[in-house]
Amino acid sequence: MSNTTATHEPRSSFARAASRALHHPRRIGPGFLLCCVVTAFACAGASFEAELFGKAWIEALVLAILIGTAIRTAWTPHAGWLPGIDFSAHLLLEVAVVLLGASVSAATILAVGPAMLGAIVLVVALVIPASFFIGRALGLPKRMAMLAACGNSICGNSAIAAVAPVIEADSDDVAAAIAFTAVLGVVVVLGLPLLGYAIGLTDLQYGALSGLTVYAVPQVIAAAAPFGATAIKIGTLVKLVRVLMLGPVCVVLAMLAPRLREADEGARNGDGVRAKPARPPLHKLVPWFIVGFIALAAARSFELIPEAFLAPIATTATLLTVISMAALGLGVDVRTVARAGGPVTAAVVLSLFTLGAVALAAIFLVRL
Repeated sequence: MSNTTATHEPRSSFARAASRALHHPRRIGPGFLLCCVVTAFACAGASFEAELFGKAWIEALVLAILIGTAIRTAWTPHAGWLPGIDFSAHLLLEVAVVLLGASVSAATILAVGPAMLGAIVLVVALVIPASFFIGRALGLPKRMAMLAACGNSICGNSAIAAVAPVIEADSDDVAAAIAFTAVLGVVVVLGLPLLGYAIGLTDLQYGALSGLTVYAVPQVIAAAAPFGATAIKIGTLVKLVRVLMLGPVCVVLAMLAPRLREADEGARNGDGVRAKPARPPLHKLVPWFIVGFIALAAARSFELIPEAFLAPIATTATLLTVISMAALGLGVDVRTVARAGGPVTAAVVLSLFTLGAVALAAIFLVRL
C-alpha cells in the first residue's frame, strides 16, 4: 500500500486529533476545504441524478470516493494538504458514527416483535462470519474481508464506514469495499422484486426479506415498493433494527482488532514465531465513538432527544460521512483497488447469496 498520504498512517486518538484541529487550524484548513469541495461536487451529482432519473442511483457517498480517487490519480497532494485530509478521513468519520446512534431506538426494536428480532440477530450473527470466511477463502486480507462481510450483513456503505476506524482499515480497502457493495446494492434493488414474485412471497414476507438483504433504508423502500405499503413498512422496520446491530458488532470487532492488525501486517518476533497481540487498553477495546453511538441510541430510546433535532442530526451525520469518504478517496491508490477488484467482487457476490439464503430461511423459520 502507498504511504504517501495521511490516510495510510495509524489513526490518532480523538483527543490528539481534536487538539490538532483546535491548535493548528491552518494546517487542517487546506485539506479539509479540498474534501468539502469534493463533497459539494458529489452532492451536486447526486441531486442531478435525482432530477434526471427520479432517484440517485449512485449515492453522494460513493460519488465522493470516486471523485476523490480521480483527483488522487491525476494529482498527488503535497504534505500541506495531508493534515486536513487525515482529519476529515478519521475524526469526522468517528463523529458521524456517534450521530448515527440517534437514528435507532428501543421502540423500533419492539415494533418488529420478538420472533423477527431474533431472526435479524440470527441473520447478522451467521452471515458476518460466513462472509468473512468467503473473503478469506478468496485471498482477501482479514480486514478487507471483514469490511465486505459487515457491509453485506448490516447496512452496506454505512457499516463499512463505521467499521473501518474500529479495525483501522486501510483507505484502499474501504474504497474497494464501498465501490463493489454500492454496485451490488443497485442490482439487489432491481432484482429482489423479481425473486419475490418468482417464489411467491407474501407482502409481509417480502418486506422482511428486503429489510434483511438490502443495504440502505432508501434502497429498502425502493425494493419493497412493488409489493405495497405493508412491505415498505415491515422492510423499513426490519432494516432499522438491522442497523442497530452495528453497535454490538463494532464492540466485538474492537476486541478482535489487534488480531486482525497482527494477521494483516504479519507481525513476528525475532524467532520467526507470530507474536501474541497485547491486550489493548480499555479506551481501545471500546472506542469512544462506539460509546457515543450507544449513548445517543439510549437517549433516543428514552426520548431525551427532541424530535426537532433528529432530522438535523441525521443530515449532519450524512454530510460528515460524505466528507470522510471524499478524504478516503483522496488517499486511494487506484492501482491497489483495481488489483483487488476480482476477489472483492466475488466475495461480495457470494456473501450476498449467503445473506439471501439465510434471510429466507429465517423468514420461513419464524413463519411470517
